[in-house]
Amino acid sequence: MGLIDRIMRVIRANLNSLVGQAEDPEKVLEQAVEDMQQDLIQLRQAVAQAIATQKRTERQASQAESTAQEWYNRAQLALSNSDENLAREALTRRKSYQETAKAMRSQLLQEADVVTKLKENMRALEGKISEAKTKKDLYIARARSAQASQKINEMLGNVGTGNALTAFERMEEKVMQLEAQSEALEELGSNELEKRYAALEAGSEVDNELAALKANLKAGTEPAKLPSNQASSVKNHEIDGELEKLRSETDGA
Repeated sequence: MGLIDRIMRVIRANLNSLVGQAEDPEKVLEQAVEDMQQDLIQLRQAVAQAIATQKRTERQASQAESTAQEWYNRAQLALSNSDENLAREALTRRKSYQETAKAMRSQLLQEADVVTKLKENMRALEGKISEAKTKKDLYIARARSAQASQKINEMLGNVGTGNALTAFERMEEKVMQLEAQSEALEELGSNELEKRYAALEAGSEVDNELAALKANLKAGTEPAKLPSNQASSVKNHEIDGELEKLRSETDGA
């Protein structure tokens, strides 16, 4: 028996959970206010009916009192005509209408209490409906906000657990890699430019040294130019030497 009770409780819990998930707060609140409006309509109809009954009882009581007064007048008339039996009959009728009027007045007090309570309930229900409408708008706004937040959280949850976040992480790594490559190329380009400028500067120095070396070599291989009188003296000396050589050969022959 205990097992069956536990199973039934589980089934009821699951059903209540499904019903709770299927409920739309906005629709439920709208329907609740609509139901209260229908209750107010029925209560107003009940108040109107009670007031109508009260007025009818009031008329009946007044009519009974009026009829009782008429029978009293008839009793007086019969008695004035020395008809005591007729007067007695009239008083009997009067008493009957008096009792009816008394009962009507008692019922009228009860109906007045019913009308008063119905009016109080009607005013209370009107106040509750006014409060419910205010709360309905507030709760609907909160429900919509909660639903929007839930959807956003679900979207964020899906992004956090799905492939989208992985794609973002992968693209982030790709961008970082491209940035690193760009920085490396920029650094290499800067070093290459510096090397080219250094090569140009070094080439200029080498050219200067080469020009100086050429100048030095050129200065070392060319004979020094003598003044014109010294050149003539040297030339005459060479001629004298050749003449002396020629004489020696002649004397030997």
